[in-house]
Amino acid sequence: MNAPLPEHIRKALETVTLDDKYSLDYGRAFMSGVQALVKLPMLQRLRDSLHGKNTAGFISGYRGSPLGGYDQALWKASSYLKAQNIVFQPGVNEELAATALWGTQQLGFSPQGTNKFDGVFGIWYGKGPGVDRCSDVFKHANMAGTTEFGGVIAVAGDDHVSKSSTAAHQSDHIFKACGLPVFFPATVQEILDLGIHAFAMSRFSGVWSGMKTIQEIVESSATTFIDPERVQIKIPTDFEMPPGGLHIRWPDHALEQEARLFDYKWYAALAYIRANRLNYNVIEGPNDRFGLIASGKAYNDTRQALIDLGLDDATCRQLGIRLHKVGVVWPLEAQITREFATGLREILVIEEKRQVIEYQLKEELYNWRADVRPHVLGKFNEVEGDYSGGEWSNSNPTANKLLRANADLSPAIIARAIAQRLKKMGVDGDMAARIDRQLAILQAKEQAMQVVEVKADRAPWFCSGCPHNTSTKVPEGSRAMAGIGCHFMATWMDRSTIGFTQMGGEGVPWVGQQPFTTDQHIFANLGDGTYFHSGLLAIRQSIASGVNITYKVLYNDAVAMTGGQQVGERPEGHSVIQIAHSLVAEGAVKLVVVTDEPEKYSGATLPAGIAVHHRDELDRIQREFREIKGTTVIIYDQTCATEKRRRRKRGTLVDPAKRVVINELVCEGCGDCGVQSNCLSVEPLETEFGRKRTINQSTCNKDMSCVNGFCPSFVTVEGGQLKKKAKDKTISPFDLGALPEPLIPSAASVPGKVWGIVVAGVGGTGVITIGQLLGTAAHLEGKGIVTQDAGGLAQKGGATWSHVLIADDMDAIRTTRVSMAGADLILGCDPIVTAGKETVMRMLEGRTHVALNSHSTPTAAFVTNANWVNPAEACTAEVVKAVGVDGVGIFDADAASTRLLGDSIFTNPMMLGYAWQKGWIPLGYASLMRAVELNGVAVDRNKAAFEWGRRAAHDWAEVQKLLAPAQVIEFKKRETLESMVGRRVEFLTAYQNAAYADTYRAFVDQVKAAEAPLGKSTLSESVARYLFKLMAYKDEYEVARLHTDTSFHDRIATQFEGDYKLNFHLAPPLLAKTNAKGELQKQKFGPYMLTGFRLLARLKGLRGTALDVFGRSEERQTERALITEYRDAITQVLASLNAQNHALAVDIACLPDQIKGYGHVKARHLAAVRPKWAALMQQWRDPAAQRQAA
Repeated sequence: MNAPLPEHIRKALETVTLDDKYSLDYGRAFMSGVQALVKLPMLQRLRDSLHGKNTAGFISGYRGSPLGGYDQALWKASSYLKAQNIVFQPGVNEELAATALWGTQQLGFSPQGTNKFDGVFGIWYGKGPGVDRCSDVFKHANMAGTTEFGGVIAVAGDDHVSKSSTAAHQSDHIFKACGLPVFFPATVQEILDLGIHAFAMSRFSGVWSGMKTIQEIVESSATTFIDPERVQIKIPTDFEMPPGGLHIRWPDHALEQEARLFDYKWYAALAYIRANRLNYNVIEGPNDRFGLIASGKAYNDTRQALIDLGLDDATCRQLGIRLHKVGVVWPLEAQITREFATGLREILVIEEKRQVIEYQLKEELYNWRADVRPHVLGKFNEVEGDYSGGEWSNSNPTANKLLRANADLSPAIIARAIAQRLKKMGVDGDMAARIDRQLAILQAKEQAMQVVEVKADRAPWFCSGCPHNTSTKVPEGSRAMAGIGCHFMATWMDRSTIGFTQMGGEGVPWVGQQPFTTDQHIFANLGDGTYFHSGLLAIRQSIASGVNITYKVLYNDAVAMTGGQQVGERPEGHSVIQIAHSLVAEGAVKLVVVTDEPEKYSGATLPAGIAVHHRDELDRIQREFREIKGTTVIIYDQTCATEKRRRRKRGTLVDPAKRVVINELVCEGCGDCGVQSNCLSVEPLETEFGRKRTINQSTCNKDMSCVNGFCPSFVTVEGGQLKKKAKDKTISPFDLGALPEPLIPSAASVPGKVWGIVVAGVGGTGVITIGQLLGTAAHLEGKGIVTQDAGGLAQKGGATWSHVLIADDMDAIRTTRVSMAGADLILGCDPIVTAGKETVMRMLEGRTHVALNSHSTPTAAFVTNANWVNPAEACTAEVVKAVGVDGVGIFDADAASTRLLGDSIFTNPMMLGYAWQKGWIPLGYASLMRAVELNGVAVDRNKAAFEWGRRAAHDWAEVQKLLAPAQVIEFKKRETLESMVGRRVEFLTAYQNAAYADTYRAFVDQVKAAEAPLGKSTLSESVARYLFKLMAYKDEYEVARLHTDTSFHDRIATQFEGDYKLNFHLAPPLLAKTNAKGELQKQKFGPYMLTGFRLLARLKGLRGTALDVFGRSEERQTERALITEYRDAITQVLASLNAQNHALAVDIACLPDQIKGYGHVKARHLAAVRPKWAALMQQWRDPAAQRQAA
């Protein structure tokens, strides 16, 4: 039994809230880097108030990962911001937002008596490309200056590895070019602390302060200490202010501004850095010889690299290693740098991306005497024996890399570089052996990673029901250019979408292409968020150039990629009607609106001549528009599916009582529903009669485009709702008796004294939530805690990770991610993501435990590959290979969650409970449960899921009995040929009659007799399956019979409750319309259709007779002919069957498996099979000729 709760934990459980980060003026709070940026202006305002100044704050910018959620966090904290006189006004784009910030400092020369406050401080924010487009504003505003009690911080969100950007980005150099000093915080705490310094520097020196943030820092969370007076600011005493000071003024000539910036303001900033020791030695000793200098994430990774090499602070001092931490990477303060470099023989500069610190350091040390000047290395090793020229002396230095400039760095990369340089400088034998032992662990892991076979990949994809699934399609023979946003993913889908531009340049490359190509038209995708930001100018350019282009303005009513923000800042947003009027005024040749809800435009005041069409007409409209000369526009209006789900949960959007189900007996498994919908909620269903399709009701967002698949198996259930578990029938895990409590591990017991947890799963299933629950629980216990979320590109469906680092105190945690071979627990919520290299590289046999959910939802590959094979078992084997059998605990949490709690969304908290019960999480039960309560979402069911996970860990067999009592007692026997044939004979008897079924059985018996001498049965089994498939072709009589089958209606009744009705989606040849391609189009038929089905089912005896009106169609004649053709082919095969050609015979017998679908879909599949069939039969008839040709 674990010890009683300590008093400080008990008190925290009672008093801590999630609002602490904003409501507290003093104390501890758990917050993310983004939330720290929300808290920062509140702290600044409090500091000013304590010093007797009445200031206000202004925040503006444009969202973009890793700052994609900053505006939402600001909105959530609006009451706290308002109380501190802080105004948040999002910018239309980054440049205009920066201009607004410039305006706050221009209050410094407002008419006397007009200012309400002593000063207004500001924060600009934007991702790296936004920094680029703001360079003009930054240069102007920075030269103009700030006010004494104002000041501005420009916060850049950099994406070093292009995780959610079209290009990798580094803002340091553009900030430098604009003259903004660059702060680079390494922790959430430093966002607050350095942020206060950044404001103070901006006020003192008159410059804007730049602040660089990256995902690993700003999207991490940690316990922080809130105190407006925590940072003690020292005003420089060694800097003499020029007459008139450094602040903004009017009038102010451009050359005077330049002179003030060059001659004074930068030096004032340097004086501030020097006075406040923003760069400092972290590790130092009297005999130091080897210096390490780093900033931000690279500093964190360097600290972790030293630990990974077995070099704690004391050992570093023993070896003579001096570690210097840089808080401001440009300009690099020279006097502090000189102190750091003095006495060192060599300095290794550790920084990600292009050199910033390295070149400054070399410049500052250049004129030192050779006998005291350290040797400086960074991106490149010196050429052997040559210490003179650096990388520029080598015509191709890339072969001599030490720390790469591309992508990012990791603790493992840094550890190798440090070890190499240390050994070259010389260390004693024992120390060399220690370093080698640690390196061997990393090297062994890297070698193991070389042979890890990635079984599958969770490619980012459109969410279920995403409008882009339909809107990004183009007609056959056309192509499109991609735009910025979720729809960029069309570039790796089968959408003929090639090439892209920066945000706001969509379609404009065509201006430079059309005069030089025979292609006369192109489509360009442009999101509504981008249109509002700057995309209208791209359309204006195309109109002005007179090119033939069709813009598809994809209006999904939200900036979906960064979290669903409203488009436009007015209460009504930026509407389709406003866009339409603007584009007509711009001179678009023709414009239409395409939508999933045309009825909502009834009475709308669209410009004259603009028609509204249903999205089903998109292909026809695009074919029409590509023939029109000039710039045309299709506004595609359909709300973001994820945003719809959010609004429905909040009750702000009607949740239609409508669901799609598939009658799997009618389904042919052709996959046309996936082709039409591109939707991840259409999943494979393995049945006795082959792979069919089913709808995942948990993830379905009710887009309904799957219904357009040319197949009569789709049924919509309208009215009623999914059946909930009756409370009196629900088993509560809390009623099954107490479980033994596990022994809670100690973080101090593992190498580095930091417990590393990686939660690996699928985006949109709560992976990030689990990380936050663990973080909150650790915070409640007063432990050191850092979490870092590594979300995939797609909000739903992509691979997602949450890294959690827990220690007894914060100082033990060096970085924000679990390093290579550093995981103590992998919470594998999805086997595909868990077996991927990004996760496996964290595992180490003997250290890592893996709690693995054995169920894997289909990947996006299934959308385009109907024969996709779920690799869950292979992934499990890969994980076992990585950590050993004893290191893995496996159970089907998805099935348990669905059956015990009614929804697979509770899979992840169930996995958390499983891992906790195993003793793999160093946190107490009470703090975890309190974290669930503070999260405030489905609290009781999440607690129940955690408890079921505990029970699964304690006794999975008992939980299995509760899931399905029969499956524990009854073992599924291997199916025999006789049982397979028996069921199919029964089916064919119901399909037609006993005589028809007997012909089937007789033919299979004939094959069985011919194959028996070979001692095999695979040919007989194949013929049994596929002759049945051909003989049970689904004509109108059969579809009617299967739709009236009681088993189908019983299944509907078990899934739904309430007053519901069934609608059927069919294309009767005599009634259906055709599209431009001549293909029949489906239409909806109500419940009355069941009466017609029952009548039609009873007329099955007419099948194939002269009275069979349906049998005269080309499709039915082909289906009957195929039966004869197949039997003839198999009869021919049997005549010369032997052991050598048996495999070929099986290939021939399996050909009908590829003939799937209805109507034109089936015809397409049959046309694809015909050449294969002919080739295989030719090979059968003349095997010698085939061998000779080979």
